[in-house]
Amino acid sequence: MYSPPVRRCAALLICALATGHASAQPAPAAPTPDTPLPDVAEIDPSQPLPPLADLEVEFPNAGQRPDGARPPGQRDSDTVDIRYDVEVKGLSEIGLTGRFRELSALENGDTLNNLAQLNRRAREDTALIDRLLRAEGYYGARIDADIAPAEVEGGRAKVTLTVDPGRRYTFDSIEVATPPSAPRELIRDMLGLRVGDPVDATDIIAAEDRVRVRLPELGYPFATVGDREIAIDHETLSGSYRLPVVAGQQARVGEIRVEGDALVSTRHIERLSRFRSGEVYNAADIEDLRRALVATGLFGSVGVRASEAREAGVVDIVVALQTAPLRTLSGQAGYSTGEGFRVEASWQHRNLFPPEGALTARGVLGTEEQRLAGEVRFNNFRNRDNVLLLRSEISNEDREAYEARSFTLGASLARETNFIWQKQWYYSIGAELVATDERDTDLDRGISRSRTFFIGALPSSLSFDGTDDLLDPTGGFRLSARVSPEASFQGSAFGYLKGQIDASAYQPVGNRVVLAGRVRAGSIFGADRDRIAPSRRFYAGGGGSVRGFGYQEIGPRDQFDDAIGGRSLAEASVEARFRFGDFGVVPFVDAGQIYTSTLPGFDSFRFGAGIGARYYTGFGPIRIDLATPLDPRSGDPKVGVYVSIGQAF
Repeated sequence: MYSPPVRRCAALLICALATGHASAQPAPAAPTPDTPLPDVAEIDPSQPLPPLADLEVEFPNAGQRPDGARPPGQRDSDTVDIRYDVEVKGLSEIGLTGRFRELSALENGDTLNNLAQLNRRAREDTALIDRLLRAEGYYGARIDADIAPAEVEGGRAKVTLTVDPGRRYTFDSIEVATPPSAPRELIRDMLGLRVGDPVDATDIIAAEDRVRVRLPELGYPFATVGDREIAIDHETLSGSYRLPVVAGQQARVGEIRVEGDALVSTRHIERLSRFRSGEVYNAADIEDLRRALVATGLFGSVGVRASEAREAGVVDIVVALQTAPLRTLSGQAGYSTGEGFRVEASWQHRNLFPPEGALTARGVLGTEEQRLAGEVRFNNFRNRDNVLLLRSEISNEDREAYEARSFTLGASLARETNFIWQKQWYYSIGAELVATDERDTDLDRGISRSRTFFIGALPSSLSFDGTDDLLDPTGGFRLSARVSPEASFQGSAFGYLKGQIDASAYQPVGNRVVLAGRVRAGSIFGADRDRIAPSRRFYAGGGGSVRGFGYQEIGPRDQFDDAIGGRSLAEASVEARFRFGDFGVVPFVDAGQIYTSTLPGFDSFRFGAGIGARYYTGFGPIRIDLATPLDPRSGDPKVGVYVSIGQAF
């Protein structure tokens, strides 16, 4: 019996012979121009070819036909998945095992059906190792692949890749090809490659990137870096390197020109820039200006580039702007045990008072609070990063500790941090006038009372942020101090000083865990607790304080078991933030207490513990925390639920 390929060859030979005669015949005479052509049947190109008999060929993949049917006589064992182990020798000594396993076809491939596929993967990994070695400077490596099939049915095959990297090639010459007027030595120093260094692709690419970045930062806006030339000499185990660079002429800054939507004046753009006309051009300053314009929120598209000016050695800065929608309608909702539901909506026009004068109207509707507020905000006021804020607010609060109906006028000058331009140091200096009618409990007589307070305050704050992210920090620490001298009139005038310190730290542990902790301490000097308006005292408990307790539920209480607030507080929290892709789990423990004394006693802490879920989005994590008091008392909730955007601290 012929094998299938033999049968196919025989069939093709028969088809070829079928066009002639079975017996030998003399060759027909060559046709002449007068010889009539024989009649030939017309061929229809749309008709399929007639079948060729006995040309069946077995499908090459594990004995399967294209339709998935198993040919007669095939055993089940012929289609058993091939399992195998991989051993790599010689890569760990040069630190390439991890990179190989990330890219390996053998390590990351799907299930195999036959040894041919296993052999193909071994060849792919051999080529991969060769590329990795060349990138590290090993151009004379020897790589052997050995495949040992499974000795018994159901066993595991073994693939052994043995690597002999050989000697690492080094540079025997480094050349920077530039015009005579170019700063050749400066470019060589930027490049940082030296004769005797390994011919390492990672080092070479990083060196060229340094040149591309540093030249524009040193005043060469139109510098170009050409294609490198590397010649490898296998006899000397070395390589020569040549990099063409055209730096051009060092330039100074001319004027700023605006293209597109001139929503703000050129003078305001100059206020945002960190460079002045006549200074040496610096590409880092140009990128800084672009980011500052993006941070205004006024533009949907911002482009900043250098353009040759009429004067030699001078470049103008061209700012191309496209206005974004200036009006925004937004809303948010949240829920926490003790405070209930809270819905907030706001409308904003970001340039109603040019330049960058925004008007915001805001309304809050909640279980325990209702507010209407108006705010005028001038960003980059008279200087970059300065914010002038004017606000007014009418509010109604129905808390467990007090009821307050208030009218507030305030103003502040601040340097703020934001998502685009996160700052290390920021501050705020302000003034505030408050008229408030508040109801609480007279502890001496045990009855409810209503008092009206007129309060003037000068709140100020200073903060340092050394973290890597505003909403979801994974490293560093934060420290802030707030102080507010306040004068109050209720029956008679008196004054006091309110201060608070907050600190938090974040430490990554591996790639998926961040340990986070915070402490808070506050104090009021100069007045008795009962004289201070209830809304200006310290309280503890809730989603941003001690979870497991409702808002204001920690601390001293009156005869009706309502919180009365205090003149000092102390709080602490510890979290372990586990992240798995877009989701996370956060176990935590919080502690805190309110004291009637001027200074916190740091004792009698109330503890809450729980677990939270996080869903990480592009603008920050969505937080859901469940917590319970560890030392519950009568009236304490069994479980507290807190939902918001951003981490707890």
